Amino acid sequence: MVDAAKWVRVAAVKQVGKGDMFAAEAGGKKIGVFHLEDDSWHAIENVCTHAYALLTDGWLDGDSVECPLHAGRFDVRTGKGLCAPIDEDVATFPVRIEGTDVLVGLPG
Repeated sequence: MVDAAKWVRVAAVKQVGKGDMFAAEAGGKKIGVFHLEDDSWHAIENVCTHAYALLTDGWLDGDSVECPLHAGRFDVRTGKGLCAPIDEDVATFPVRIEGTDVLVGLPG
């Protein structure tokens, strides 16, 4: 439940342009944060569910990120795996902007 989330600052808004992504760590979790061209912000677990790789080391194309190891892709809006070899989705986290800060909501 989002209301029970613990909000953690992960970056300044100005550090991340539209169409860009970055890796963050918060609450012991590796998180990929994405600022899409439509100015929306999204966060997902940053570790591929197929084989250990940081998704932010891959390629962002629209609203999907491609894993750098085996070309599996995830929808950064929903965490859904989009193609083989992905057979498990990644967790998502809420994102909000407060002033000049990017915050990610972690389970409380």
